[in-house]
Amino acid sequence: MDFGFTAEDDGFRAEARRWLDAHAPHASDRRAWERTLGASGWIGIGWGESGYGNRTATLTQQVAWAEEYARSGAPARSGHIGENLLAPTLLAHGTAEQKARFLPPVAAGAELWCQGYSEPGAGSDLAGVRTRAERTAEGYRVTGQKIWTSLAHEADWCFVLARTQTGSTRHRGLSFLLVPMDQQGRIEVRPIRQLTGTSDFNEVFFDGARAEHVVGAEGDGWRVAMSLLGFERGVSTLAQQIGFAEELGRVVRTAVETGAADDPVIRARLVRLWAELRTMRWNALRTLGGSGGPGAPSVAKLLWAGWHQRLGEAAVQVRGAVAGAGPADWSPAEPYGLDEAQQLFLFSRADTIYGGSDQIQRTIIAERVLGLPRQPR
Repeated sequence: MDFGFTAEDDGFRAEARRWLDAHAPHASDRRAWERTLGASGWIGIGWGESGYGNRTATLTQQVAWAEEYARSGAPARSGHIGENLLAPTLLAHGTAEQKARFLPPVAAGAELWCQGYSEPGAGSDLAGVRTRAERTAEGYRVTGQKIWTSLAHEADWCFVLARTQTGSTRHRGLSFLLVPMDQQGRIEVRPIRQLTGTSDFNEVFFDGARAEHVVGAEGDGWRVAMSLLGFERGVSTLAQQIGFAEELGRVVRTAVETGAADDPVIRARLVRLWAELRTMRWNALRTLGGSGGPGAPSVAKLLWAGWHQRLGEAAVQVRGAVAGAGPADWSPAEPYGLDEAQQLFLFSRADTIYGGSDQIQRTIIAERVLGLPRQPR
């Protein structure tokens, strides 16, 4: 498949750049920013001819939009889970009523979503889910705990993988439920403070929370959940790489300023990081549209996660001893004073864990691509 950019794509890119240049500098509140994006038709451009998105864009135009967004310095998206994970899943597995109810608010930036997959005992091993959902006259009552739930403190809804068949084990008996988060006394969200001092992740406790919607058939949640994980990689990977390139550029500039670039070992390390990033870009372009086979998402995750960790290590290495001190004196009001390089180093430690650990990705490649015997469980 040819992923070169046409003149039409270049025009689309120019329009996106003009719009972002005019609006991104004024974005402050992330929720209001989602509504601004929706009102101008920039949410749901990858939903094809579904009729629920805003404007329709080709695959290469989606890449152009994602790259321009990353370059613009616009706020991190609060709505990307609804747009890029929930919406494709509903388009593939949802009923007409579910699509009509949930997709328009996502496209408008009016409802935000979070993902209820990982649990304390079922992180990388997702089939170990123990959160349960009991069928009632109104739908389901959900009881259990999820962890590492990104943006749960902001979300209006959560799609939850829960066990709906008593006595079931592993991937059998699971269902994909849509749960409203505004249920006082039934849902509790506890932010998790990270090494960086921020709290993007959360614990979520369900105590009889109600859920009226199940996507796909009851007990078919594993198939739906695995379908969603396939949507988690794709166009967004190329946008991610734009951010990586900007981070690498800052590290290189710091290396030049500090004199670290004069060290041949460090210089070779930076050149290798640059070459690996270019390789990741071409690999992402090669596998767009699902042309990379069943192991492509796992390969991509292995490539970028390890690369980003090595970049974080280089970011502090090129600064020398001063990288061990914060940008300001410690105070009770500001206990986590970190500069940009320190933030990168600490946050990137999680890259090889979240979104499927490196060990799990290697197992997927071994079993599903290479055809090796299944890992004993």
